[in-house]
This record gives sequence, C-alpha cells and structure tokens, in this order.
Amino acid sequence: MVQGTTSDAGKSILVTALGRILARNNISVAPFKPQNMALNSAVTADGGEIGRAQAVQAEACFLAPTVDMNPVLLKPNSDIGAQVIVNGRAIGNMPAQEYHLYKPTLLKEVVAAHDRLADVYQAVVVEGAGSPAEINLREHDIANMGFAEDVDCPVIIVADIDRGGVFAHLLGTYELLSETEKARIKGFVINRFRGDIALLESGLTWLEERSGVPVLGVIPYVMDLHIEAEDAISQQQLSSDGEQLKVVVPVYPRTSNHTDFDVLRLHPQVDCEFARDAKRFNGADLIVLPGSKNVRGDLQWLKDSGWERLIKRHLRFGGKVIGVCGGYQMLGHMIHDPEAIESSAGSTPALGLLDMETRLTANKTLRNISGVSLDNRALGLAANLPVKGYEIHAGVSEGPALRSPLFSIAHTEDEHAEAFDEGAVCPDNQVLGSYVHGLFDQPELLEQLLAWAGLDEASAFDYPAHREEQIERLADAVEEAISFESLCELMQLPPALEGENAP
Repeated sequence: MVQGTTSDAGKSILVTALGRILARNNISVAPFKPQNMALNSAVTADGGEIGRAQAVQAEACFLAPTVDMNPVLLKPNSDIGAQVIVNGRAIGNMPAQEYHLYKPTLLKEVVAAHDRLADVYQAVVVEGAGSPAEINLREHDIANMGFAEDVDCPVIIVADIDRGGVFAHLLGTYELLSETEKARIKGFVINRFRGDIALLESGLTWLEERSGVPVLGVIPYVMDLHIEAEDAISQQQLSSDGEQLKVVVPVYPRTSNHTDFDVLRLHPQVDCEFARDAKRFNGADLIVLPGSKNVRGDLQWLKDSGWERLIKRHLRFGGKVIGVCGGYQMLGHMIHDPEAIESSAGSTPALGLLDMETRLTANKTLRNISGVSLDNRALGLAANLPVKGYEIHAGVSEGPALRSPLFSIAHTEDEHAEAFDEGAVCPDNQVLGSYVHGLFDQPELLEQLLAWAGLDEASAFDYPAHREEQIERLADAVEEAISFESLCELMQLPPALEGENAP
C-alpha cells in the first residue's frame, strides 16, 4: 500500500508506475483504492462508477477498470456533503458527520473488494487517501492505516520534496502513527527530486537512522509529465508552438471530469486555459463548459460571476461554445430537479442556447459508448468518424434541439443495444453539446471540431497514444529509482513470468 504525507504527494502516480513496472515484467497486478474523494470519475466495463485515477492505473496494468478497484467513491456536492458511491452505484447524499459514522459499515465492502482482486492477481497495489496522520480522521478509518491494519498490508510512504519540508513530512507522519502502524512501514519514497543527489544523501542517512525505516528510492522530477489528475486541476502551464486556437474552460465550484480537456491543453496548436475569474477573460475562439456535480448550483455561479454575459457576448462576436455533460445541460432553457437529486428541489433557468430542457433523475446513466459521427456539412463534421467515450449523468434532456444530433452511438458492453442519436447543435452552428466524456480523445473527430472552432489546418494529435507514452516514461523513471528486483522482494513476489504469459 502506498500512503502519502499529504494530498498530491505522488500516491496516484506511484501506484500507476508500480502497476506498469510489474505488468510489463509479466506480473499480473491490479490497482486498488479503498476510498476516493474526487469529481473525476470513469465508467467501468461492469457498468459502475469509480475514480478516474483508478481507471488510469488499470490502464497502466493493461486491464479494463472494474468497480472492485475503487469500492467507495465520494463526489462532493457541497462543502459539507457528498454523493456516496459504493461498488459503483450511488446510495445517496450524506453530510460529512453522517458519512463518518457510516464508515465502519463500509469497511466490510472495502475488504471484500480487495480480497476479490487478491484472489485473481499476483499483486494488488493499494493507494491511500490524503495522509495517514490525520488525527481527527483516525477513528473509523477505511482509507489508510485502518484498511492496512485490517488486511495486514505492508505500507510505503511517499513525500513530495518539490514542495519543501520533505524530512519533516516523512518523520512527522511516521511519529504520529501507532506502534503497530509503524511496524508495517517498509520504506519511504521521495518524489519529484531535482538537483544533485549527492547533496541529499546526508539527509537520507539521518532519516533512516532517526526512524529505522529505509529510503527505498528517490524519484526524479520528470519534466512535462502528463498523467491524468485524480481531482485537482493542474496549474502546470503547457506551451504550444505555431498557430494557436484559444480555448477557455470556465471552472465552477463543482466542476467534474476536467480531464476531458487535457487533450486540448496538450495539443500543439491549442492554447487552453482553465479560468475561474470572469473579469480576467480576454477573449477566446472556443468556450467549453465542463461537467458539474451540482449543475443548478454551478449554473447559478456562472450567472452570478459574470460568465453568462461573457458567453453571450462571445457568441455575438462569432465565437463557438461546446457543453459537455453538465455543461450540455446548462445550454438549454431550464434544468429541473423535482426530487432534489443534487441540491434542493426546484427549477433553474439555463442559458437558453439550445432549444431543450433537462430533468434530473435518481437513476444515473452510466455506460461506455462507441459509435460514429453523423454527417453535418454546415458544421463541417464528416460522417462515420469514430466516437468513443463514456456517459455519467443524472438527467434526461428533451426538446427540438435533439432533432439535430451529432452522433449515432450505442452501449459498448451491450451487444444487443440499439444505436441512438446523441448530442445537439443549434441552427446557426455556433453552439453544440454532448453527454459524451472523452469526446476530444478521438484524433479525427478532434481535428474536425478544432477546424469548426476556427483552427486552420489542424494537425492530428493522438491523445491515447500520448497517454500511453507518458505512462511508460513515468514507469522508466520510477524503475530506475526503485528496481524491479527490490520491488518484488518488498512485495514478496515470485520472479517474472516468461514468454507466453506476458501481457
């Protein structure tokens, strides 16, 4: 189990790297996170919802993600409450205090999911959450040491040296653990080091002598590394060369699945900015409205903060707008929530850019989809371009706008599923929306959408291939710091399998 001294210490990427190192050395391995709190999620092959980071980790292990890899997912919809998802399905909304008292019940589910993976795979690499030294959360813990103690799991602790105070972080975390918890710490890992390693060695020696815990490795700072974020929006500025298309993504308080737009941030001809403050908006070719965990609340924020006025001015000046999932719902005339699915019951006037209305429903749509684009010459969208992605939304949209769909898609895992039309475009072809997450990941479709938005001679950019290349880069850097042999010894694994058993 990989635990960290802080959030964003490197737990997610270290589990990703260890999974790839083991898998490419022919060890069957699966990722696991007992409890995840994130608004970035993914749909599994078995029709459930898990954290996006675990889907990336599954990809690193050459696996399709399953709900067992993340049995508890919390999706915050207010400052003191969240939707609780257990074994891939939402069981309701809970305030923080109520959830804290409910966690002992969930421990059985968490352990059962882990044990199912352990029965199938030679190795399970577990990711903790936050820090194990959060004293106020120690009781009923299922995310860190509470889980490790229950399944008798060895632990390594990772810290980010780039943020400073790495020795205080590691030693302080260790000293705040109980004696039985300290006994299961098998090593420290220092992440994101840059500089001369010789200048660090005296500190490593001091730390090992003071704690009695070995430093397993020092992972270098990997420049320009892109691994999809678990939740927080990366502040890394990505440079683009050549002709640029300016894209702005407004960031509302409950923005979800912002990783949809990583491909835009990485595209060499696109300048993509995540923007919260409407007052700093300085024009764009394309505005993209992302998903939301509280659509009516975030829509109201969009209005109150000045974004609605800017979006409509942007359209008057000839700009383009795309809404994805919750952002798609915001493009209609009204959003109705009669059953208080996301917040209080009621209806909210939306932006009125697509002729449709949305009603939020208790049954969440969770499905992986594939299909093709429909011919739309006015939009510049060719027919039969591959479309692939996933849907995660509570709500059904209806109205005349849906008579001008973008795609014909079907449920990927249901071989008997009939294709259906999806998405909508307004009559003047300036505004379009879709429920499909991962819409921009398809190279041919991305190229034509960027051309519609105003980019001349858009170059092809294969984001799935780029993502695979980044996982390999990460694994190479980590394996240089923590050798495969020492990893197998730490995890008590057999030697690598040969030949036909390779992934």
